[in-house]
Amino acid sequence: MPESRDPVADLRRIAFLLERANEATYRVRAFRSAAATVANTPHDELVERAAAGTLAKLSGVGDVTARCVTESLAGEEPVYLRRITATEGTDLPAAAAALRAALRGDCHVHSDWSDGGSPIEEMALAAADLGHEYFVLTDHSPRLTVARGLTADRLRRQLDHVARLNEALPDGFRILTGIEVDILDDGRLDQEDELLARLDLVVGSVHSRLRDDSARMTRRMVAAIANPHLDVLGHMTGRKVAAAGAGDAAHSKVRTRPPSDFDLEKVLAACVEHGKAVEINSRPDRLDPPKRMLTVAVEAGCVFTIDTDAHAPGQLDWLDFGCERAALCGVPADRIVNTWPVERLLEWTASHA
Repeated sequence: MPESRDPVADLRRIAFLLERANEATYRVRAFRSAAATVANTPHDELVERAAAGTLAKLSGVGDVTARCVTESLAGEEPVYLRRITATEGTDLPAAAAALRAALRGDCHVHSDWSDGGSPIEEMALAAADLGHEYFVLTDHSPRLTVARGLTADRLRRQLDHVARLNEALPDGFRILTGIEVDILDDGRLDQEDELLARLDLVVGSVHSRLRDDSARMTRRMVAAIANPHLDVLGHMTGRKVAAAGAGDAAHSKVRTRPPSDFDLEKVLAACVEHGKAVEINSRPDRLDPPKRMLTVAVEAGCVFTIDTDAHAPGQLDWLDFGCERAALCGVPADRIVNTWPVERLLEWTASHA
């Protein structure tokens, strides 16, 4: 008889691959819920239920996930997992693959402290499994209430929680502290200066009044870029190009949205003047900035981050999308700040204070 596989690992792997494929949230949740139930059920009981065909009577386990568990316990790769693996995408072109290999981490990641779908520690373990050396935890700021943005008190508690987690995480991986702070209507950043100064890295993004006229939006963005606490200009145009996928309830209602109107040359000049990075957002529903703007940013001399804006573990593997766009637009690897060793990255962010 073949040895049993780990059914929890198989269920979690399926959920991860569904997230990476941008599948619907309910489908991912079914596998993660089943994994949690199976992890808390004694192995002998699982074996007995698999033999009796009663796994689906467990709370959180349905017919499809029960079949996966049964196959896994029998030592077989679940058919569902095999099917997903067989339909994965093609390999990256060489230039994009080289950029992907050079990336050491991700500067824009969310957790269930705001609008993400998973705990910080689950996101961290998934990132470590992907070979990351770090990620920056960038949950939302207070004004974005639809995304459960962090008040100052909640952010302080998160900083303490991250410090404890870092003591327990595998060697060679760390969580960097951060925030995705709203750029307010007048260009101010939506969090206390004292707290922003404590963070390792600050991403600033526009989430409101995206249809402001060009002059107003330009002033707003330039003022934020000049703020010494901001390090990265997140999803610069605010555009949406497709329906959002798993684990991202706050974004899932918007299918498409045109880019905001602003003076690109002035915004990029401000980024260069103040040494701030332009984010290459890898989310399939954003892919921001558009390639034409990204090419102009390269020519302007900007530095960049390639980030996933992940809201679930499987989305941490979306870096390929950003790397493809960066390679197509000729972004040099040494101007992508998350190819740098973490010490150099933190020296760079500290230089903005």
